[in-house]
Parts: sequence; structure tokens; C-alpha cells
Amino acid sequence: MTIRIGIMGYGNLGRGVECAVKQNPDMELAAVFTRRDPKSVKILTEGVPVYRADEAKNMTDRIDVLILCGGSATDLPVQTPEYAKYFNVVDSFDTHAKIPEHFANVDKAAKEAGKIAVISAGWDPGMFSLNRAYANAVLPNGTDYTFWGKGVSQGHSDAIRRIKGVKDARQYTIPVDSALEQIRAGKTPKLTTREKHTRECFVVAEEGADKARIEHEIVTMPNYFDEYDTTVHFITEEELKRDHAGLPHGGFVIRNGKTGWNLEHNHVIEYSLKLDSNPEFTTSVIVACARAAYRMKQEGVSGCKTILDIPPAYLSAKSGEQLRKELL
Repeated sequence: MTIRIGIMGYGNLGRGVECAVKQNPDMELAAVFTRRDPKSVKILTEGVPVYRADEAKNMTDRIDVLILCGGSATDLPVQTPEYAKYFNVVDSFDTHAKIPEHFANVDKAAKEAGKIAVISAGWDPGMFSLNRAYANAVLPNGTDYTFWGKGVSQGHSDAIRRIKGVKDARQYTIPVDSALEQIRAGKTPKLTTREKHTRECFVVAEEGADKARIEHEIVTMPNYFDEYDTTVHFITEEELKRDHAGLPHGGFVIRNGKTGWNLEHNHVIEYSLKLDSNPEFTTSVIVACARAAYRMKQEGVSGCKTILDIPPAYLSAKSGEQLRKELL
């Protein structure tokens, strides 16, 4: 059975989903939906139609799983519970503090409609969440550490671009090497925000803009930069396009724990990611979760799920027999 995928929104994530579907032979792209004029949207897959977003609800019989590619700030809190009334859906909602609230809203809508909704699929939340859960289960006496980077933070880059006088910008989140070394050595220090990460900003200023003011606004920005050691570099537009066009990211999840009758033995569990393309990797996780959503729906399951609720075998295109033979 081929799983028919719909894409809602065709930005970086939408294109990433399209590429991931191409890599999965048990899937096909059925339709793309956009808030833009469909005639202006050129997708990569030949023969697949592009529709206006408001036409999606008329196509419930053509799509097995609808993947929602909007943003977590304003799109997904509205879109996911709404589309879960009509489709099995997957989103990448990544505002950690608001996940319980989002889960409750989506769960209510999906259960009432008899649909499956997988939220917060990606690498954090997502793959990092899984590894935190596994490590906590195995080493109940221990301490968790999560580091992000080195990579481009799209949200922080956008925050800089909103400052008056900024034409464009990229912001890199960078783990502090000395903190990483301590934790990899099995130590369990209590680290402040500033001790775990630094932030490096590359900014293209508009002609005549006050660079000293821009730098001050960046390094003192609440919730984004004020708690970090932040370096600001002013560069040309050409340098930004040449050296900072990609969207790399990654990071580390580490748990240091103890075992033994008197907790005499130390253990370090580490999972790391190094990503050339944050959106393409994120959507590769999303598409695997779409497969799991389809399988759970086939078994009569409904409601909201996260990657923590999905059996690992449901994510894979391989059969149970293949998994036991090749990966177990």
C-alpha cells in the first residue's frame, strides 16, 4: 500500500518533505497546498497539483496523511487542531513549553474525528526527545544535558532582522567546548545558560545605519541574547550569501548516570547530530512519523501522539522480520 502524502505550506519545510517523500518508496506526493497563488508555486515533483490552502478540506479522500509545514508561533496552534478534524496529520511544533497545551488541543480534535495526529516531530523535539527518554529509562540516577549547534538558529536570525537598520542576518548557536569536555568526562556540573552556549551573529547593516546601536540592541535583547556571550560581526551582503547561505545545525544529548549498589560506577550516554540542512533532516523525521501515523490509523488508533508514543518499528519502511534480522 502506498501512503498518499499532502503538504500544507511550501517553504523550507515543505520542500524538505517533498524531497523526503521521494526517498521513501512506500510513499507518494498527492498534493501541495499553499496560501500563495498556486500558479506562482513551482514544486519539484512533476505531475503533482498545487492547490489553495482552503481547498484541502475537499480532498480528504485523496490524502492519507497531511503534513503541516507552518511555523510554531502562530500557524500550528491553529492549523493542527483544525486539520486534525479532517485528516491524519503530522506537525513539527517546537515551542517546548507549550507542547502540553498544544497536545491537549490537538488530542481533543483528533479523537472527536477518529484521526491520528503526531505533533512535535523533528530532531528537538523529536530525535533528541527519544534519546533523553531512553537514557533516563536506562540510567534513572543521572543528569541530562542538551547542547545545540554549531548551527543557524532561524528564530534568532529572524529576531535580528527585525531590528531597525538590519538588512539581513544569520545567527549561529555554538556549544561551549569546556562545558562539553566536563560532561563527556562524566562530571555533572550545574551549568548556567551562559556557560553552555555562545551566540555568533553575522549582520548586514543598511547603508548609513548606526552599527553601535544595532550591536547593543542584539546583545541586550531579552529571551534571545541577553543571557549569552554574544559576538556581532558586520559583513557585506555578498559575504553573507557566499559564506552563510546554508542552514546547518546539530547538537548533542548527553546523560551522565551511576549504577551499582552504592552508585560506584559512572556511565555516559551521548547522541549527536551534525546536519547540513536543518529543514531537510527535520522533514525526514516528519515523514517517518507520517508512516507511523498511517499504520496506527490502520489499527484503529486515534488521538494525538508524539514520537515518544510511537513504537520504533512503526517509523521504518522495513518489515518486522527485516528489522529483527538486520538491525536488532
